[in-house]
Amino acid sequence: MFSVVWGVFATALGWTVATDFRGAAHRFHAFSQAAVPFGGGVPVVGVGFFRLLAAVFALAGPVVLAGGLVDVWRGEAGAGGLPPIPVWFVVVEAAVVGVVLWGVWRRSGVLRREWDAGSGLRRAAVIGLTASAVAFVVTLALGWATWTMIGWLAGGLCGLALLLGDRPGEP
Repeated sequence: MFSVVWGVFATALGWTVATDFRGAAHRFHAFSQAAVPFGGGVPVVGVGFFRLLAAVFALAGPVVLAGGLVDVWRGEAGAGGLPPIPVWFVVVEAAVVGVVLWGVWRRSGVLRREWDAGSGLRRAAVIGLTASAVAFVVTLALGWATWTMIGWLAGGLCGLALLLGDRPGEP
């Protein structure tokens, strides 16, 4: 199941950023600069690097997706739950996700700015991205592998919707 989810997300994100569809590569670069804690500074990599890296995902994603679909079709995909997660790991993961969510929702945070500038679709994507981060922690802690993957995919697709934005051509 992981291969299917990873393949779908890698293909969608890879082709969107690699082709710079609706300025996605420029928005991805802007998001990455805005997400750097404590005020970023000078950009380390440019838009071209993101497009090159995304091209690798765009080519690898369909291969992994096809392999995952073949495994599901043959019945070889893991249908069982996750191995037991230690309590300390869940606590650390929850703390990290909490700090990250605080950072992106603070007044100068990326998600707060997207919320303030957003329409209904953009705000729904912001809520979906936030909810999927929380759902990922909860479902991983409970060992629900399928729901963990669904939450991960939903968050990725909400992030992709934010990446595409409301206004074509505007980074």
